[in-house]
Amino acid sequence: MADRQQQRHQGQVEKWQEDKGFGFIKTDAGESVFFHISEFKAPRRPSIGDSVIYTVGQDNQGRLQARHVQELSFVQQQMAQKNKQIRKRNSQKSQQAEFADGQKKRAFLGIGFYGVLILLAFTEELSWLVVGWYVAIGIITYIMYAKDKAAAQNNEWRTPEMTLHILSALGGWVGALVAQTYLRHKSQKPEFRVAYYLTVVINLAGLLFIMTGGDWDKLP
Repeated sequence: MADRQQQRHQGQVEKWQEDKGFGFIKTDAGESVFFHISEFKAPRRPSIGDSVIYTVGQDNQGRLQARHVQELSFVQQQMAQKNKQIRKRNSQKSQQAEFADGQKKRAFLGIGFYGVLILLAFTEELSWLVVGWYVAIGIITYIMYAKDKAAAQNNEWRTPEMTLHILSALGGWVGALVAQTYLRHKSQKPEFRVAYYLTVVINLAGLLFIMTGGDWDKLP
């Protein structure tokens, strides 16, 4: 009996006496269950033919009656909204997890690149001036990205995209990568992303040119 009282049932209003404020719900099994107007949870009066959702309880004399009677359409609408909210939350959690994972990978890439530069400098295959240049231009590029994002938020003068690409091609692509990742700036526009990756290729090609002194035959 307790399990039945906790369950939600579906039925249809088959009788309603407006003057007395009560009626009967026909269950899916063909039974009739009494309900009072005080248990009808809707901003209107019941009507014959209404599809409803309800739980089963007992009155003071132990007779079965419907409790918490709600319109079926209203319950379905509430469930649809709840499911939509759940899907939205799950999608946001998934996106946040993917973004966090991407942050780690990009941070590792930037740290790894600077680590390689330092290693090359220690082995005297690259000048410390070049390492210093990459660090300085990376910081400058990050600052320019941050400034451009602030300008976008305040509707102020923007930094031309070409300027950002030039800084990236000159060696600031790690700073640009960090800014795109942690500031979430210029990270969604496909055309900009393609141009950005092109600047990375150009810069790495220039770095190899410097390391070989223009003699590509020196490459292993």
